[in-house]
Amino acid sequence: MTQFLTTDSGVPFLRSPEADFEGLADYPFAPRHIEFEGLRLAYVDEGPSDGPVALLMHGMPTWSYLNRKIIRRLVAAGWRCIAADHIGFGRSDKVTDDGWYSIARHVAAHRLLIETLDLRAVTLFCQDWGGPIGLAQAAEQPERFSRLVVMNTWLHHAAYAYTDALKQWNAQWQPDGLFGMNIPEKLSLGWFMMLPLGHMKPADLFGVISTGTYPVLTPEQDAVRRGYDAPFEGLGRAGHAGPRRFPLSLPFDNPQGGAAEAQARWFEALLSWKKPVHFVWGGADAVFTEAWGRAWAAHYPQASFDLLPEAGHFLQETHGEQIAEIVLERMKAKP
Repeated sequence: MTQFLTTDSGVPFLRSPEADFEGLADYPFAPRHIEFEGLRLAYVDEGPSDGPVALLMHGMPTWSYLNRKIIRRLVAAGWRCIAADHIGFGRSDKVTDDGWYSIARHVAAHRLLIETLDLRAVTLFCQDWGGPIGLAQAAEQPERFSRLVVMNTWLHHAAYAYTDALKQWNAQWQPDGLFGMNIPEKLSLGWFMMLPLGHMKPADLFGVISTGTYPVLTPEQDAVRRGYDAPFEGLGRAGHAGPRRFPLSLPFDNPQGGAAEAQARWFEALLSWKKPVHFVWGGADAVFTEAWGRAWAAHYPQASFDLLPEAGHFLQETHGEQIAEIVLERMKAKP
C-alpha cells in the first residue's frame, strides 16, 4: 500500500511500495537510498566496487529503468554503475507539492549522492533533464569527472534556440494542455511512453484519452509499459507532481525554477572542458535535433559525435546496448 508521509519540516510526500517494482523486465537491480531533505533518494549501485564508475542520469518522464540496458552492458564489462531516481520519480519519494520542485533542488540531491558515495573518475551519461542536472555536477566538481557522454539534451544559454517541439511540450503540460488535463486520470505515463517509443500512434493516444480504448501491445511492449507505469501506480494526480513540474521548469517559461542563470554558467564553464566528451545522438528527435547536437559538439576539439539515425528522444530505451558499445569503443581510441 502507498504510504502517505510528511518530512520533519512538514513536506508531504508519497512512497511507492516496493512490491510495485517486482518482476520488471530486465531490471533486477536492488534499491539503495540516501536521505535528502528528509526524503528517500533511491539509486542502484551495480557492478564491482573497484570498476570504472558510470553515473547515469534520467530525465522526464522516466527513471533509472531507462538506463537498464546500458547498465547491464557496462557491468558485464567490469564497470560500477550508479543510477539514481530524481525525487518524484522511480523508487524515490514523491513530494506532492508542485512548488517544492526546482532544478536547483534536483542538482543539490545529485550533488549529495556524489559526495556521499565519494564518486571519482566518473563517466557521466546524461540525457533530457539529466543533462542540466548531471552537467551541473561536472561544471561544479570537474575534479570528480573524467569523461562526459552527452545524449539528446541541452544547457540553457542565451544563444540556445528552443525548438517548436519543446515549446509544444511545455504547452501540453500547462493546466489546460493535453497532458496537463489528462495525466494521470486518462493517460498513464507508461502508456504515454508507448508513443515516442513507436508502440502507439497519435490516433491511439487520442483514443485512450477520449474513449478509453487502448491499442494492443505485444508482451515485450507491455513489459516496457509496465516498467514506466510502476513508479506511479495508484498515486493519482498528487503523486505526479515531479513529472508535471519538469516541463513547466523550462527556462523560457520558468527561468527561476529552471535555473536559467545557473545553466548558462554551467554551459560557459564546460566550454573549457578538456577531458574526453562523447556525443551520442538520436537523429529522429524533434526536441533536441541533430543540428543542435553537432553544433554543441563543435565547441570541443576532442569531442566524438556518433549519430543513431533511427533513434528518437529516448535512445537509451531503443539503443541502450549500442550506446554502451560506442562508448567502450571510443574509450579504446581516446584514453
